[in-house]
Amino acid sequence: MQLSAIGYIKNLDLLPHPEGGYYKETYRSASLFEGTGDFPASRTWSTAIYFLLEENNFSAFHKIKSDETWHFYAGNALEVIELDNAGNLQSSVVGPDILNGQVLQYTVTAGNWFASRVLKGGSFSLVGCTVSPGFDFRDFEMADRNELLKSFPKHNHIITELTR
Repeated sequence: MQLSAIGYIKNLDLLPHPEGGYYKETYRSASLFEGTGDFPASRTWSTAIYFLLEENNFSAFHKIKSDETWHFYAGNALEVIELDNAGNLQSSVVGPDILNGQVLQYTVTAGNWFASRVLKGGSFSLVGCTVSPGFDFRDFEMADRNELLKSFPKHNHIITELTR
């Protein structure tokens, strides 16, 4: 039996996420590494969350200092839009239809801006996100729409659509 978005939100105890959608942390490694380079303070090796988005909502453009791997679980496919520092825009679809170009896993490169939304026509998407080194809000930056538009004016439409 396929659950609805509300069913997953309730049964997995998902909470509202600051960038949009719902989430629950499911794993945080007990081991730490001492800070170096991009991570001046100690960090966990890895973290994992459930993440659910519904239609007519989106995960706004943001970036983190770690790679983030997305894993498809249930519902409809999810579009992940990634914008690198050179202004290259890439759209990847994380979903079950691997015979038509969707992927079950996709990794966003550390430091790239990215956003996500349920693929057009879908009602919700439940995915997992694994971050290594582990997610820490000290490494999170929500995009400022005006600043992102100044940096990447040729992507005006998608930036306006996926920022708040």
